[in-house]
Amino acid sequence: PVGTAVLLCLALGCNSFGPRTLEATHPQYNHAISRSLDEQFLLNLVRLKYRDNPFFLEVSAVTTQQTVQHEVSASVKFASGADSLTPSGGMTYKQTPTISYAPLRGDQFLKQILSPVPLEAVLILTQSGWSVERVVSVCVERVNDLDNASNASGPTPSREPRYKKFQEMTEILRELQVADAIELGAASNGAGKEGGAGHELVLRLKPRAELAERIARLKELLGINGTDNELRLTNDFLNRPKNSLAVRTRSMMGVLFYLSHNTHVPEDHEKEGLVTLTKKADGEPFDWDTVTGKLLRVESAPGRPLNAFVAVRHRGAWFFIRNNDLESKSTFMLLSQLFNLQAGQIKTMAPALTIGAGG
Repeated sequence: PVGTAVLLCLALGCNSFGPRTLEATHPQYNHAISRSLDEQFLLNLVRLKYRDNPFFLEVSAVTTQQTVQHEVSASVKFASGADSLTPSGGMTYKQTPTISYAPLRGDQFLKQILSPVPLEAVLILTQSGWSVERVVSVCVERVNDLDNASNASGPTPSREPRYKKFQEMTEILRELQVADAIELGAASNGAGKEGGAGHELVLRLKPRAELAERIARLKELLGINGTDNELRLTNDFLNRPKNSLAVRTRSMMGVLFYLSHNTHVPEDHEKEGLVTLTKKADGEPFDWDTVTGKLLRVESAPGRPLNAFVAVRHRGAWFFIRNNDLESKSTFMLLSQLFNLQAGQIKTMAPALTIGAGG
């Protein structure tokens, strides 16, 4: 009976082992991969601040092999008047995880990250619940004559950018979005390919008395006639129709550069000339917090920070986003979604790097 009990116990344990292992390991791999991708994004932002080359690796596969071996034995002892049976059992568990990485590279990937973000992507993000102020500030570098730090779409510039009127425009758009006084969507223009119905993006204003002053200011900034409330979006600045919005978006690489400038580096790195110092017209240092402080702020410290949402080490210092910096965390999440929209689906023929993660 004792031997039967041991066998039954081992059998039950083996039968439930697979589901229990999945419950234990799946969340751990999920957390580890998510954290790794966040660290990669932050590291590449910091690299761009230092004019170091960014590099992206994709976790293309995670596999793990689990084996269970069990042994059952019994010893019998014969003694005068008292025979005894002593059962014994053992179980050995081994897990062998394997992780495959694939570099994101090649001409298709390069074209995707250097091509302007499609206006349709801006529409998708705003319709999915994102703040129009955040999406437009990150993705768009010019609307009509309003410049959104277009010189920030590359390596850190030496001269301060133009951005204040564009920033005011996005703040008004956000106010109107909260008040449900704007709609951004696709409208038919009756001129599609092969005789079908065509569509173009439209920003529709829904005027109300209490918002009249803000809408008037928005139109003034955009150079729009006071009576037109349906503004069609185009990317043609040379032949822009009257009362339309000519929009130029950043590329994915331009977005990364734009958000990298508000990385606060150690003072000695500035003195050593490792980063570009942007100057105002009067020669005073320019503070990038005024441009992207509401979007993303990356701080630095000599040691690993304890209150970080994500942190990476680069050039002897730690760079991080604070765990309670919700604005930066929101933009960081938007950046990840935008990257997946723009470049995340590109598959390359580069060989994968497969690493055994140990047992």
